Amino acid sequence: MFSKLLKTKDDLKLTLIRVVAGGVMLPHGMQKLLGRNGGAGFTRTMQNLSKGVGIPTWLVFLVIVAESFGALGMILGLFSRIAAFSVFADMIGAALLVNIHSGFFMNWAGTRKGEGIEYHLLMMAMSLAVMIWGGGAFSVDRALSRDKYASPAARRD
Repeated sequence: MFSKLLKTKDDLKLTLIRVVAGGVMLPHGMQKLLGRNGGAGFTRTMQNLSKGVGIPTWLVFLVIVAESFGALGMILGLFSRIAAFSVFADMIGAALLVNIHSGFFMNWAGTRKGEGIEYHLLMMAMSLAVMIWGGGAFSVDRALSRDKYASPAARRD
């Protein structure tokens, strides 16, 4: 069961997608989990999103887990498909529950309320690639799934 979950090709493109997606998501998670970079931290995030926005508490908890531990899993390539799924689901929720009312574009100029969904779509596409093809080269998944007894030619794919 785990072999299919961990299997991935020695592909640098997947590594780039995985690391960039996780690296972009991790600061968002650190804002919510630890209060870094001007974030609210765990307790205030739980309160703000559950009471202020009306998101169920259990779902807010999953958002914090996805944005912090899911992002870290993507960076490391540890259970890459599961980590990518958590980020993918988080982005669907954020887009539909919070940002879709603000349109497509990010609010670069700060001239309107809210942010559009273009960031969410990019993160969903990157996460989807990792969900389908795995974490690529230099991933913990690749190291764990490599058949130690296979021929060198078989190990390269």
